[in-house]
Amino acid sequence: MAPLSWRHHTLIQSLLSRGPLKEDDFLSIFSQLTVKNSGLRQQQERKLFNEFLRKINAELSFVQLELRACRNQYDGHVYYGIVNNVEDDQSKLGTKYTVPQIAFYRGIVEAIIHDAQGEGCIFNTAALYIRLETQVHGATDSQSQGGASQIPPAFKNFSMSQKEKTLDQLVNDQWLCSMPEGKIGIGVRSFLDLRSWFRTNEVPACEVCNEAAIKAQLCPNEACNVRLHSYCLQKKFSGQRVERVCSGCGTQLQGSTVKEELREEISNANGSSQRRAESSRKRRRRPHPEASAGIDTTGDDSPPMSKPKRATRSSARLSAGE
Repeated sequence: MAPLSWRHHTLIQSLLSRGPLKEDDFLSIFSQLTVKNSGLRQQQERKLFNEFLRKINAELSFVQLELRACRNQYDGHVYYGIVNNVEDDQSKLGTKYTVPQIAFYRGIVEAIIHDAQGEGCIFNTAALYIRLETQVHGATDSQSQGGASQIPPAFKNFSMSQKEKTLDQLVNDQWLCSMPEGKIGIGVRSFLDLRSWFRTNEVPACEVCNEAAIKAQLCPNEACNVRLHSYCLQKKFSGQRVERVCSGCGTQLQGSTVKEELREEISNANGSSQRRAESSRKRRRRPHPEASAGIDTTGDDSPPMSKPKRATRSSARLSAGE
């Protein structure tokens, strides 16, 4: 096989230096390097792009790396990144995170995937109060039996301010993501890097794409374990006029068709816009006292993982009842 060209090297370097890139951005870089002003059709360009990726991965495999694509389960966009396929003591030394920080990250990820409702996130406050001791194998059993504590001093001394700083760092490095209402979700780098970990540890998978369904819609039937990503649900029933039903138990899923949901969202959006317009007209009828006085009032390293415990909706209800 011919060696990689400078164009291949540029694509690799773009991912290494910038981190995971959205598909449109990565394709834009590829187009500027290869097919700009070449007159290639979109289908031909895509074929050339796939050939580039295959050649890059053939070379990266010699150093246990892989150029991989994944879909961000929160926005549905596809991202590309380079991941390490080996998890050994040598590769762990390459991370910039300390042992307590890695344990903190593991605890957050496990708390998110344990969510039996498929929300795919936890509150910031819940993340900050995660106990690092749960990441020490045998420490909990030792403490419960009155034995000597096996918790490292670095874990005990990991302060709240250090957790806050680590949380910000994990979000900036895209291992986690910040969400509305003060919540934390899985970052795109975790979706890329932890794919095999999700499968090994039997994280519930989407019925359509068979990828880990962390942020997903659950079947209304509590006895059914079917999960579907929102984008997979839309793709599966796109263009169909029949009611959506669960493939596992036949229960009708929320809403009847994707198109009807879109019409409802548009209707709600138009209704909200109309209400805001009416409210704005009412406010304009009553001049603000400051406005009448002439005052202007206008005015966003791979941490190793351990095996988690499975969570179900029934166990979540029991926990809530306690």
